[in-house]
Amino acid sequence: MKVHIIGGGNLGVSIAIGIAKFSKNNQVTVTRRNIASIQYLSEYGITVSNDNKHNIKEADVVILTIKPYQVDTVLAEILPVIQNKTIASAVSGLSLDMLQEKTNNEFPVVRIMPNIAAQFGESATCISFPETDREEAMPIVDLFQDLGTAPIIDEKLMDAATVLGACGTAYALRYIRASMQAGIEIGFDSNTALAIAAQTVKGAAKMLLEEKVHPEQLIDRVTTPQGCTIVGLNEMEHNGFSSSLIKGIKTSLKQIKGLLK
Repeated sequence: MKVHIIGGGNLGVSIAIGIAKFSKNNQVTVTRRNIASIQYLSEYGITVSNDNKHNIKEADVVILTIKPYQVDTVLAEILPVIQNKTIASAVSGLSLDMLQEKTNNEFPVVRIMPNIAAQFGESATCISFPETDREEAMPIVDLFQDLGTAPIIDEKLMDAATVLGACGTAYALRYIRASMQAGIEIGFDSNTALAIAAQTVKGAAKMLLEEKVHPEQLIDRVTTPQGCTIVGLNEMEHNGFSSSLIKGIKTSLKQIKGLLK
């Protein structure tokens, strides 16, 4: 498949590298106004251009990884020169109905929400599409399954998916940072503390994904009566560990939906 990514920021670059590294028989083009910072992508066999229309006529799918305010300008530029392309949007807040309207209902459309772990084949990419576009959407689902997981969800959950799957990367990294800082306090140098904290989170996630059990079942394996784990967990909960995380996720969702003033 020939993939044309418009928007060479962090997300677009992560998707491009992920496709180059973890999927087969795909050709990728990435466009960005200033390409100096992404020239290195050529090392992965990725074509880089500052022209959004470069190679676009040969593309099978056009992926938009741009800001919401750029959508109208970009579509006005590319729509006159493309035919029979599937348009996949990773634009936050841009609904399928809005995308169909902006493209005059002339193209199959897919809404995707990857995260920057796509670069390492570990993205949680939620995908939705109109049922009428299922046939065109499935190759895109397959593509993102190569880059991690790609569940198909109801579009009404896409904003929530943005928070849980994309913003969630930052939340997880903040936990690792806090663990690293605590590790320094209890005696480790920063590099060792970071390595332990990151690998521990990776191991916990792998156990959950492979065993497909509730997190509390795995927590029970680690906690023992009067042990050091349970007193630490209880202290965190007394200080709002779970509730603050839940509140943060819900606040991020309100921001996406425009409910925060």
